[in-house]
Amino acid sequence: MHEQTQEITEIILKAKAKAIKETNHEPEPEFSKPINWPVNCVVGPGLEGAIACETKIGYVNGAKGWLIYRGYNIFDLCAYSSFEEVSYLLMYGYLPSESQLSAFKKKLIQYRYMHHTKRLLMSFPIEKMHPMAGLRLGTNLMRQEFTDADRENYTSNLAKIISADEDSIPMETKPKGEEHAIYEFKQPQRQQIISDDLKHATGFESCFHLLSGVATLTGAISRLRQGAMPIENDASLSFAANLIYTMTGKRPTPIEERIMDVSLILHADHGMNASTFASMVVASTLSDVYLSVGAGIAALQGPLHGGANERVIEMLNEIGSVDNVKPWFEKKRAKKEKVMGFGHRVYKAYDPRALVLGPLAKFMTKKSSNGKKLFKIAQALEKEVVSTLGKEKRIFPNVDFYSGIVYAAMGITAEFYTPIFAVSRVAGWTARVQEYMRNNRIFRPRAMYTGPFDKEYIPINKRKK
Repeated sequence: MHEQTQEITEIILKAKAKAIKETNHEPEPEFSKPINWPVNCVVGPGLEGAIACETKIGYVNGAKGWLIYRGYNIFDLCAYSSFEEVSYLLMYGYLPSESQLSAFKKKLIQYRYMHHTKRLLMSFPIEKMHPMAGLRLGTNLMRQEFTDADRENYTSNLAKIISADEDSIPMETKPKGEEHAIYEFKQPQRQQIISDDLKHATGFESCFHLLSGVATLTGAISRLRQGAMPIENDASLSFAANLIYTMTGKRPTPIEERIMDVSLILHADHGMNASTFASMVVASTLSDVYLSVGAGIAALQGPLHGGANERVIEMLNEIGSVDNVKPWFEKKRAKKEKVMGFGHRVYKAYDPRALVLGPLAKFMTKKSSNGKKLFKIAQALEKEVVSTLGKEKRIFPNVDFYSGIVYAAMGITAEFYTPIFAVSRVAGWTARVQEYMRNNRIFRPRAMYTGPFDKEYIPINKRKK
């Protein structure tokens, strides 16, 4: 790593030490052992608490404030690894050797180049679309260009493993945890979707193509929204540096490159969140990974998921000054309104990602008057919230609270905070899709019917007006 970035590594390691000190007393993790299906669990609305599958990819312990990728603590990965290496780890399950990482980086660089897809993208009014809408469109254009999935007379390589429609299982049937679908067709061998043939849009190559491609699309969309032409990718730059370069037109400093790399690592995976679940649901139907990632992008666009970091910057600008923090917060509390960037469905400790991004935001805004102002407002707001809601309800800053300040310090505008989130999360989405497809079962939760029965049909001419 560059010598100028050593201070960033030290910031991350201090955050690790703080996290260990504050949460070491918490109990050991639950739900971290192989499951004997069926499993009993407490389920809330929106499938909260439901266990849908097993995974070795990532783990979140909300009580301890842990975030684990393939057994590695997020602090260590941020301090010593790179986004390319973490992506390899998520997909393959182990850290690469030097030669493996070098070959993987070359593959990702090769897949950055999508001239025809960018030309097709430019034929749409991108400047009038939300960047996430542009990304959804772009992944479909990638699918059209690089796969055969939408071609006439296309024959899928999934034909041998398609089971009978599992909707034929009566919903009143109590689940027994069968390994395979109840009514599936018998096959000599249940092959899995691990094809590396890009044209079938299902294998690892398609995942790597999307990992690079979504970053390329984000850069192109950023330029088009500025009224400029997309910038050609630079093969000499790392994944993080090239992302900044293609978005802003400026080659990043080593510090900017390193902090973007850390941010991408922090956002790469986070359990069975809404966008990951959306991706896996689409994949479970034996659709392809391009459509799965498109579903993830659509879910991530929602303001309760990836869009929250945009709202944080709007909120800080609305507060306007440190002196206004306390009265602003008191008004919010009185109205019982949500304070953006605080609280998490999982964490009841300080979000480990925010523990890293908070000090990095301070580091990045030292030389920016406007950035320093926003950071001081954020610090003051954090103090108010934690001193009240932190004690009462274990509500602390989440990953969205400081990430926008970090991006703003790099000259990235608010509408691109969520696309950057998507660029990173492609690694987690695709890794989990590939893992799930090794023992695929179509997702089929149940809704509890609460409507009436035995209503009499009344002909339209006899109905009351």
